[in-house]
Amino acid sequence: MKDEPAFCVCVPVRNEERRLPVLLAALAAQDIQSRISVALCINNSTDGSLPQAQAAADRWKDRLDIVVDLQTFPEHRAHTGAARRSAMSAGLEHLGDRSNGVLISTDADTRPPPNWLSANLAAIVDGADLVGGRLVLDEAEPISADVAALRQMWDAYWREVRAIEDEIDPSPHDPAPRHGDHTGASLAITTAAYRSARGVPEQPTGEDRALVIAAQAQGARLVHPLAVWTRVSPRTKGRAAGGMAEDMSRLFDQARNGGPIMAPDFSHWRQRARWRRGQRHDAASVRRLSALETQLPAMPLDMDLRGWADGVARPAA
Repeated sequence: MKDEPAFCVCVPVRNEERRLPVLLAALAAQDIQSRISVALCINNSTDGSLPQAQAAADRWKDRLDIVVDLQTFPEHRAHTGAARRSAMSAGLEHLGDRSNGVLISTDADTRPPPNWLSANLAAIVDGADLVGGRLVLDEAEPISADVAALRQMWDAYWREVRAIEDEIDPSPHDPAPRHGDHTGASLAITTAAYRSARGVPEQPTGEDRALVIAAQAQGARLVHPLAVWTRVSPRTKGRAAGGMAEDMSRLFDQARNGGPIMAPDFSHWRQRARWRRGQRHDAASVRRLSALETQLPAMPLDMDLRGWADGVARPAA
């Protein structure tokens, strides 16, 4: 890659002795040639996460440059916001004064494909300040056919939402085709954008989305290239409130209950896209857009997703 930026993968870790070796093996298998910097914030762990990190550092010493920030947060700070901020701070310190640095956030239960880092860095080189990665359930951890079908249904729903947004309010720097994920499981950010956003907000949940909004408020350009994606665990008992495990738990409940699954009708998304387009008066208003959107009333859940999916699948008479 031309002018590859200096980067560090930043990972909060809590009681992940089983999944952490999987992540580190996947990082060692990345298709970039340079040695890979990894900052782990191992926090409040009572299992073998630290020995696993030390074993990986020894096993892949020629491939991975692993630094560990070992923390025991007090109860009121023992959450993902504090852990991710510490991991990113360790990564920032590891990069030093490099002007073109990139911090790449992920979680300890992910398994990125071999091109994950190179695809993230390519998007940064192309002019992005923030790169969101699409989340795909790890096929190495099978789920039931009912749950898989529901996940596919939700994916189809969000593709339709993206299509509405791209038609009514296309982003000049985040063109279609694109996905819509930008979570801590796969989020690259330049060190300049990270510093201007004042880092990860230390809040119990939603710290990744809050970081994105803060960075956008400072003019950061967010992109969602289809080439950037990672596998995530479909487990239903996670380590963080408001994380992927809670989403999977709801999905399993929906599959088990078999009743209606309600989501906002697409008309609401069309209205929202028109609102966003109307807010784009100048550069300052564009920067405030994501923050303003969080203040809008929640959309009503007035469309049965199962009914919509059945209608899409049913052949025309």
